[in-house]
Amino acid sequence: MEALLVSSFFFFFLTIICSHFVNHSNSLSRADFPDGFVFGTASSAYQFEGAVDEGNKGLSIWDTFSKLPGRILDFSNADTAVDQYHRFQNDIELMKDLGMDAYRLSISWSRIFPNGTGMPNQEGIEHYNSLITALLKKGIEPYVTLYHWDLPQVLEDKYDGWISHKIIRDFEHYAFTCFQAFGDRVKNWITFNEPHNMVIQGYDLGVQAPGRCSILGRILCKKGKSSVEPYIAAHNILLSHIAAYTTYQRHFKETQGGQVGIALDVKWYEPYHDTKEDKDAASRALDFTLGWFLEPLLLGDYPLSMRKLVGERLPKGSNSFKRSLDFVGINHYTSLYARNDRIGMRKFLFNDALSDFSVISSSSRHGIPIGERGGNSRWMHIVPWGIRKVVNYVKDKYGNLPLMISENGVDDPKNSHLSVKTALQDFKRIRFHEDYLSNLSAAIREDKCNVKGYFIWSLLDNWEWNNGYSVRFGLYFVDYKNNLTRIPKASVDWLKVVLRKPIVDE
Repeated sequence: MEALLVSSFFFFFLTIICSHFVNHSNSLSRADFPDGFVFGTASSAYQFEGAVDEGNKGLSIWDTFSKLPGRILDFSNADTAVDQYHRFQNDIELMKDLGMDAYRLSISWSRIFPNGTGMPNQEGIEHYNSLITALLKKGIEPYVTLYHWDLPQVLEDKYDGWISHKIIRDFEHYAFTCFQAFGDRVKNWITFNEPHNMVIQGYDLGVQAPGRCSILGRILCKKGKSSVEPYIAAHNILLSHIAAYTTYQRHFKETQGGQVGIALDVKWYEPYHDTKEDKDAASRALDFTLGWFLEPLLLGDYPLSMRKLVGERLPKGSNSFKRSLDFVGINHYTSLYARNDRIGMRKFLFNDALSDFSVISSSSRHGIPIGERGGNSRWMHIVPWGIRKVVNYVKDKYGNLPLMISENGVDDPKNSHLSVKTALQDFKRIRFHEDYLSNLSAAIREDKCNVKGYFIWSLLDNWEWNNGYSVRFGLYFVDYKNNLTRIPKASVDWLKVVLRKPIVDE
C-alpha cells in the first residue's frame, strides 16, 4: 500500500510539472520564424507502412536483410511496423490536431514496381493517391521522398543494385512514374534520403541492407569491397538523382511547378583542439559526409580532400552535374568532436572508406561530453548549438541556397520498468526541440540563413532499422502490446502551443 501511495504521488508530481512546462514554456512560437516557414514531421515507408504482403507489393532489400540472424537488435522486422498503410487517415488527424503544415513521407519503390521496373502496380499508385489526397484535404502539404533505403530486392538480385550503372535507368523510370502519377499535387520532391549513411552502413560496414563489406573478411558479409563499393554506389546515386532532376525539369517543371532536392545526413564536427591540424580534420569530416554528395550537385565534382585521399577509387565528376537541385534537406541530430588521426590505425586495420579521411571522432573532450546523452541511442548527444553551426556552414561554403531541416529529433530513454503513463512525460524531448529550434531561429534571424522548414523525426514511435522497436523517437507513444494504439506524449501539448497560429482580426 505504501509503495502504491508513493507511486501515485510520483506520477501526480510529474503531471503537475508537465502541465506547468507546457503552459508556461512560451518562449518559442511561430512568430520566431519567417512567414511561410514550414513545420512538419518526417517518416519513411518501410518504417511506418507495414502491409508488406498487401497491395501487390514486392520485396525490398530490407525485407530480406531484417530476416537475417543477428542483424536486428530485438529480432523484429517491419512486416507490420506501425501499420500506417491502413491507419493513415487517423494519423493525418493527429498531424492536423498538432498544427503541422506538412508531412514528409516516402514512397516504396517495390510498391510501385514489384519487379523493380516495367509496368507500374496500380494498387500501389492508388494507395499513395489516397494518402496524398487525404493530406491535402486537411491542409497538410506532402513532401515526398522517392528513395528511403528500400530498394526492390529483385534489382539487387538482378545486377547488385546501387553498384551497377544499370540502376540509373530504372530509378529514372521510377521517378518519372511518380512525377506523372502524383506531381499534380506533390510540389516538393526529395530524391534520396541520407545517401552517405546508406553507402557507409550498407557497403562499407555491412551492418545495413544490402549488407556488403570486406572489412572483416567474409565473417559478416558474403560479398563486397569496403574500400571501393561505397564510392561506386554513391556515384550511381548521384547520377540517379541527376537523371530524376533532369527528367522533372524537362517533362514536368513547367506544368507542375514543383521543386526537387535531396536529404543529406549531417553531424556538426567541432575541432577537438583549437589547432590547424584539428580544424582541418573537422573540415575533412564534413567533406566526407556533406560535401561528398552536395559538392557534385552544386559545383560538378567531389571535394578536393576526397580527390586527394581516395584517388583513383573515386569516380570522376562532371560539369554537367552542376546545380542539379532546387534545395537541400539536412538531417541533423547531433554533433561530435574531430581530431586528426596521426597514426592511421583504422586505415591499417580495415582499409575501408570510413578510414579514408583520417579523422578520429568522439562525443567527449577531456572527459567532458559534448552534450547530454539523448535517450537509448548511444550516438545521440544533445548539442543545440550544432544546428546553428551546420546551417551557417552551408551558407558560408556553398552559398545561401534554400535548405530545410528534413529530420531532427531525439529518442526516449529506455526503461522497461516505466509505466506507459510515466513514459509519456517526455520532458527531455520538449527541451530538445525548444533548444534546437531557438538556435535555428537565431541562424535565420541573426545570421540570415536561408532555412525554409523543420521536420521532426517522428510523429510516431516506429521501427528504427537495426534497433527495431527498442528505441522510440515519436511524439506519440505507440503501444505495441495494445493494437498499436497512438498515445500523445507531453511534447504533443507543448508543440500545439508552439505551432498555434495567431488569430488575425478581420
